[in-house]
Amino acid sequence: MKLKLRFASICCLAACIVTPAFAQNSGADTYKAKCAMCHGADGLAATPAGKAMKAPSFKDPAVVKTSDAELIAVVKNGKNGKMPSYAGKITDDQIKSVVAYIRTLQK
Repeated sequence: MKLKLRFASICCLAACIVTPAFAQNSGADTYKAKCAMCHGADGLAATPAGKAMKAPSFKDPAVVKTSDAELIAVVKNGKNGKMPSYAGKITDDQIKSVVAYIRTLQK
């Protein structure tokens, strides 16, 4: 009985330690780390780098109409030699989370 209780306690402790690590990989966190330099915290691309690269605002109607699959492809493969490819640099789940976060910036 004591062994089972001890094992359960260790599992709970491990879950408490690991869970915050996963929470840090949210779309917002990845966006801030990888995208905000050019696209800005608000997604308007009004940063010096965004202006220099002529990055579109995420609120631009053409970007709003872009499907999630197309946005995922742009993040993975880059675009026009200006936006770098993130394939192999961040996971597919992180890319999907970033696209979901971008959608929140469009509202």
